Amino acid sequence: MSDSNNKKTVVVAMSGGVDSSVAAVLLHKQGFNVIGVTMRLFPYEDNTASKLNKSCCSLDDVEDARSVCRQIGSKHYFLNFEKEFNEHVIDYFVSEYQKGRTPFPCLACNDRLKFDFLLKRAEFLKADYIATGHYATIIKNDNKFELIKGTDETKDQSYVLFNLNQKIMNKLKLPIGRYSKTKIREIATEFGLINADKPDSQDICFIPDKDYKKYINNKVKNTKGNIINSSGKILGEHEGIHNFTIGQRKGLGIESNGKPLFVTNIYSDSNNVEVGPSQDLMKKNVLISSVNFIAGQKIPDDMKLEAKIRYKSFPASGKLVYLENGDINFIFDEPQRAITPGQALVFYKENMVLGGGFIEFDKFSNKNTATEAIKLSL
Repeated sequence: MSDSNNKKTVVVAMSGGVDSSVAAVLLHKQGFNVIGVTMRLFPYEDNTASKLNKSCCSLDDVEDARSVCRQIGSKHYFLNFEKEFNEHVIDYFVSEYQKGRTPFPCLACNDRLKFDFLLKRAEFLKADYIATGHYATIIKNDNKFELIKGTDETKDQSYVLFNLNQKIMNKLKLPIGRYSKTKIREIATEFGLINADKPDSQDICFIPDKDYKKYINNKVKNTKGNIINSSGKILGEHEGIHNFTIGQRKGLGIESNGKPLFVTNIYSDSNNVEVGPSQDLMKKNVLISSVNFIAGQKIPDDMKLEAKIRYKSFPASGKLVYLENGDINFIFDEPQRAITPGQALVFYKENMVLGGGFIEFDKFSNKNTATEAIKLSL
């Protein structure tokens, strides 16, 4: 093994969980000079941080990450990202709900903190690479970097990485993507890691009691509006569109006469929430914004793709449509249920992520067909 001064240095984002810890161990065993970095996202003297569950971001997690670094003889830094986290994750989370959208804060955390800001810190530390414990893989093919699904389909996290670009992927290591979760825990046990049996993170780290509505309502002013049907008939009132998400059935506060009603549309301009039967949730056409193509160039519109409309959804077939006005749509072959603005639509070619974008409120009515959408692109 080469002298430590000649080793390549990698900064590993370590949450204190088993995945990022094993990522650090694997890179250490490959001969990298590992520097562990744990992000301080909260002022730990307040009550919020002390109540955080064991899934993420507590002081215990910091100590677990530090312990792993001590075990492999690596430096560990506890860096203050409170300002960045508040601005790019919490403020975004609240703002999206105020607009009637349903955010995915883990995407914002990955995009801005774990890659953008972490890469800048790594450059300051004169490191060659950054690494995370995501279940996905990066390969180089014909001088282009490709993002591949994690081997363990039940843990695959490629969906949350759709915003990666060639510049970042040139500096990014994803060492656990080729392993199953079971194997990762085996490696942790074999190496005697303190967190080998630590439960996986499940919830949004800054809402420890899982009560999203209470959290949002403490952050925003309630603005009353009407609950309407597709014909515009007023069925009731609500306390704010931030209390609703597309596909929601419970907590509508209106009489349904025995027929299930679901939130089918949210209108931020009028503050109205539209409800209807389950079939009104089915759509083929999806307008997406801030579209990222991982290869750095547009995908041909005749390429057959598969796309996911939420993290845990199954991929469904369809294709991209580029409209003359600059809009980009994804047209599914079969209608999908509860396509939700604010979530990401991520498209794949077999097991490779080609890119994705954020779902927007459709400019067409819910009843428009894919054919009608395509006509508008001609």
